[in-house]
Amino acid sequence: MKRVFLDANVLFTAAHNPSGKAALLMELAERVYWHLMTSELACEEARRNICIKFPDCLPRIEELCRSIHIVSHVHEMDCPLELPDKDKPIFMAAVQGRASHLLTGDLAHFGPFMNKASETQYIVIQTVSDFFLSFLSE
Repeated sequence: MKRVFLDANVLFTAAHNPSGKAALLMELAERVYWHLMTSELACEEARRNICIKFPDCLPRIEELCRSIHIVSHVHEMDCPLELPDKDKPIFMAAVQGRASHLLTGDLAHFGPFMNKASETQYIVIQTVSDFFLSFLSE
């Protein structure tokens, strides 16, 4: 079973675009045995951005955050990746949740680590599109 950690921008996109790939990922998760998870920090960031940009989507983001596992109490650990301080807790929550994948749209900060599992504690960091492409090629 794939253990898939979702960054805030994936949650935001799933809430804002219910016919997009991020929403499809969430719909398919149970059927194909993907265990979805995120952190409270990611949910809060997604909520905050939804409230600012698309307040009508707030009920949807709340529903999405309730429907997936929240990795709680991220222990203070040194992040092995050179990431901005705001992104370190996201990666470390994925580590703590024993994620096999971390899905994000943040190419600016996570881009250098995408598809380089040997450099990221064997967590495959991908966009939602890349995750689907790798799933289809299995």
